[in-house]
Amino acid sequence: MLTLINANRMLPPIAPVGLDYVAGTARRAGIEVELLDLCMVDNPHDALVAYFASHEPELIGVSLRNVDDCFWPSGASFLPQLQETIAGIRAAGDAPLAIGGGGFSIFAAEIVARCRAEFGIRGDGEQAIVRLIEELRGDQQWERVPGLIWPTRDGLQCNPPAWPEQLDVPTQRDAVDNRAYFARGGQIGVETKRGCPRPCAYCADPIAKGEATRLRTPTEVADECVALLAQEIDVLHLCDAEFNIPLYHAKAVCDELILRGLGQSLRWYAYLAVTPFDAELAEGMARAGCVGINFTSDAASPTMLAVYRQPHHADDLTRAVQLCRQNGIAVMLDMLLGGPGETPETLAESIGFFRQLEADCFGAALGVRIYPNTHIARLIAAERPWNDNPSIRRHYRGPVDLVQPTFYVSSALGPQPARLVRELIAGDERFFPPQDEPDADAAGQTTAAASSDHNYSENRALCDAIAAGARGAYWDILRHLK
Repeated sequence: MLTLINANRMLPPIAPVGLDYVAGTARRAGIEVELLDLCMVDNPHDALVAYFASHEPELIGVSLRNVDDCFWPSGASFLPQLQETIAGIRAAGDAPLAIGGGGFSIFAAEIVARCRAEFGIRGDGEQAIVRLIEELRGDQQWERVPGLIWPTRDGLQCNPPAWPEQLDVPTQRDAVDNRAYFARGGQIGVETKRGCPRPCAYCADPIAKGEATRLRTPTEVADECVALLAQEIDVLHLCDAEFNIPLYHAKAVCDELILRGLGQSLRWYAYLAVTPFDAELAEGMARAGCVGINFTSDAASPTMLAVYRQPHHADDLTRAVQLCRQNGIAVMLDMLLGGPGETPETLAESIGFFRQLEADCFGAALGVRIYPNTHIARLIAAERPWNDNPSIRRHYRGPVDLVQPTFYVSSALGPQPARLVRELIAGDERFFPPQDEPDADAAGQTTAAASSDHNYSENRALCDAIAAGARGAYWDILRHLK
């Protein structure tokens, strides 16, 4: 038997779509699967003790969706909670343990070592977990398991990441209690593809999911939407890095949803790159049920767009907003402020341009989360030694450790960069402004960011709105609260 454990306890709760896919794939292969969801229990320790008192799985799979909240100034790491969960599992059961998930895959080897796990799976977990079960029952030839990481006397052994050319996941979505997540989380995720070929300087998606785009068939996506509708779930969020990459696939998915008449029953949201985005896609998305788009906008300053390696220009932002307006789609433009080369002048240029646009809201995120093996990490490393760089912001002591929440905020913005951003926003209510960095306590940790920004983690205003009946993308719920 395979026991899958959801270790993510962030609120509002996000349904573990990856575990839903993994469980469905394992069951399809004839493996008995049970899911222990620690996000849906009041006391995780007691839940673990009670579960393992009556169950003896042959493998335990633990999912780590996010390593931290990816938000400066809060910088909340989820690794201590993961280590606490694993300690609870160890105390209650003795089966081998494998860690996986999107967040885990970015730091796979480091997390396996720090958690002293028997295994880790970097990349897609569906076929890999099935193969791992087969090897546990057979010859235990770990090199045959895609994406597997395991310790030996000589150190960690790491197989190539599990990024199969063909993305094949079940559509029934019946392993997770999606109705409970919908009631408490306000939306349910669906994937139409994995992997991202874009060269964005800061993004860890290609590290976790691969640089090659692996597409699901539009019929499979529609089948999954029908399965969720049967569970009375009618608000979805597409989990793709960028729905419109490639453009033809996004249009084909919309065509299939329209053909099935699902645009009349579903409301859904998506992340999109600013380009390519044309009138045909905007119209098709609206007819297929899309009600909101979050664009990876980053900046309007040509200098900063070049630093972030974004192919769009400021005029493309204007065009994207216009197309959304023409088709009745709410639009959020996410900014990324404070990266290498950011100055008060480039900041003013970007914010001034964004304020002229007719978008519904803007995320003024200050601080770039630094991930290893990204272009921006190499840029920063070339500036000066990590521990000597005044632009590095973090809430832990000792040497810079990128597994911990580590951010870059250009020192050229002065000692109070968040205040500078707020001054440039000038009270425009459409912006989610950055908060000042709170004072660290004696342990070097900080409290969660204020709910007036768009840090969704432990956002009480957001949780209360969902409990009162709000549904949709979190930025859309928060903008209505404003």
